[in-house]
Amino acid sequence: MAGSTNKAAVPEAKGALDRFKYEVASEIGVPLTDGYNGDLTSRQNGSVGGEMVRKMIEAQERQMSGK
Repeated sequence: MAGSTNKAAVPEAKGALDRFKYEVASEIGVPLTDGYNGDLTSRQNGSVGGEMVRKMIEAQERQMSGK
């Protein structure tokens, strides 16, 4: 199986994004752990990614509006 081809646009942000991912997972009740998470469903993993995107868009919109 090939490895991930995802590359961070800002590699320095990797740690912050990882912390954000675990924070979001905790907020929505997904038992994401550091390490193996193969027992989680695609739906659970997708919900974490989707919520991360929603929160990032909201933060950017807030910043753009000056609030």
